[in-house]
Amino acid sequence: MKIEQIYTGCLAQGAYYLESEGEAAVIDPLRETAPYVRKAEQDNATIKYVFETHFHADFVSGHLDLAHKTGATIVYGPNAKTDFDAYTATDGEEFSIGRIKLKVLHTPGHTMESTTYLLLDEEGKQRAIFTGDTLFIGDVGRPDLAIKGDVTEQDLASLLYDSLHTKIMPLSDDLIVYPGHGAGSACGKSMSKETSDTLGNQKLFNYALRAETKESFIEQVLDGLSQPPQYFAKNAMLNKTGYDSIDEVLERGSHALTPEAFEAAVNETDALVLDVREAKEFAQGFIPNSINIGLNGQFAPWVGALIPDLKQPIALVTPAGKEEETVLRLARVGYDYCIGYLSGGFEAWKKAGLEVDEIESISAAVFAERLAETPTLSVIDVRRPAEYDPEHLANAENVPLDDLNSHMAALNRNEPLYVHCAGGYRSMVASSILKARGFEKVVDVAGGIAAIKAAGLPLVSKTALPLE
Repeated sequence: MKIEQIYTGCLAQGAYYLESEGEAAVIDPLRETAPYVRKAEQDNATIKYVFETHFHADFVSGHLDLAHKTGATIVYGPNAKTDFDAYTATDGEEFSIGRIKLKVLHTPGHTMESTTYLLLDEEGKQRAIFTGDTLFIGDVGRPDLAIKGDVTEQDLASLLYDSLHTKIMPLSDDLIVYPGHGAGSACGKSMSKETSDTLGNQKLFNYALRAETKESFIEQVLDGLSQPPQYFAKNAMLNKTGYDSIDEVLERGSHALTPEAFEAAVNETDALVLDVREAKEFAQGFIPNSINIGLNGQFAPWVGALIPDLKQPIALVTPAGKEEETVLRLARVGYDYCIGYLSGGFEAWKKAGLEVDEIESISAAVFAERLAETPTLSVIDVRRPAEYDPEHLANAENVPLDDLNSHMAALNRNEPLYVHCAGGYRSMVASSILKARGFEKVVDVAGGIAAIKAAGLPLVSKTALPLE
C-alpha cells in the first residue's frame, strides 16, 4: 500500500495518491493531470477512481481531465449533483483499490455534500481519514460558503458539529488525519502549517473539537470569518458543471508574441497585462497599465481575489522559463483565457523602444525621513485587519488589498500615496493597480511593516496605545 500526499504550497492544497496491487486512486486532484498519471505509470498501476471530498471553491479540480485520460470513475459523496458523469456514493459505502478500501463518511457542514474517506488497510484496520475541508489541522472548514435558500451559516455550522461528533471523533486516536488544506488557505481561519496529524492530537489541541457545546462550537467557528474571495463561488460552479481541457488551456495560453504582436493583441482583445516578476524588478520598469502579481507569492489566490472575471483575456509578462507554469497556475483557479506571453520578457519590450512606466519604491529609512518632514503624509496599509489592528502607523489608513478596487474612489489622486504591507509583495500589487487606475503619485514602501519597525518608526494598536 502506498499513500502519498501531494502538497502545493501556493494554494496550501493537499491532493492524495493511493496505490495497492496495481490499482490507484486520487483524492482531490489539482487541474494538471500529468503528475498523477506519471505516478501510476511508475507503479504499473491503473487509476481506478478519482474521489472528491466536495465541490471545491478555492481551485478547479482535475477530476474531469483525469477521468477522461485514465477511464477512472469520479466519485462524490451524498447530495452531490453534477452536469457530468459521476458516481454519487452512499454513506458507509466502501470502494476497493487493490487490497485496501476507502469507506464513505458523509460529513456535511462545510458544504452539504462534504465527505470524509476512511482508509482501511489490507487487514481491514482503520489507518487514516482524508477529510477534505471538514477537518483541518488546528481548524475546521468554514460553514459560510454553501449558504443557499433557507440554509444559513448557523445551520451549516450545526451540521458540521454533528458530522465531527458522530462520524469523526468516535474514530481511533491513532488515525492519521490528511486534510485538504493547510495554513494560508482561505477555507479556514486558523489552520496549522502542519499538513497531517493524528486524530488524537486534534482532539486535544484543535479548538473546534474542544468546544464544550454545539452552541459554543457554532459561535467559535463563525467568529472572525473574513469575506470569502470573489472567485470561490465561480470555481465551485466550474467544478459542478465542467470546464475546458487543461491541454486546450495550456495550448491557448502558450503563444510567444513579439513586442509588437503583444501590443496589438492586447489592444485588440482588451486584455489585462499581468506581470508576474518580482516586485523590485517590476518597480524599475513595466508596460504601462500592467498589474503586478508576483509568481513567487500566493499568486493564484491573489489573482482570484483581484480579477473579477474568469473570462478576462490575460497577456503575460513572465521571467524566462516561467511562461507555461504561469498559464497553469492561472488555470488552477479558473483563469483559462491567456492570449499569450511576451517573448523575451520585459527586456524585449524595452529593446523595441516601446513605452515604459515605473513606480517609485523607497526604503523604510527614506520613508521615515519623509514622514518626519511631513507627518501628514497619506499612508495606505494594505494588510488585512487582523494584521493591522495589533500594530500600525498612527496615520495609516487600512485598505486591505482584497478591498482596494471597491475603496479606490475614496482615495486622493492629487497627493502622493505611500503604500505598504507586511513585507512588500502586496504593496507592489496594490501600487500597480493604483497606477493602472490613474494614480500617478504612488510610492511603494519596500519591506513593509517589518522594515518600518526596523527603521524605528513608532507603531500603535487599534486602541492607539504605543507598542513596545
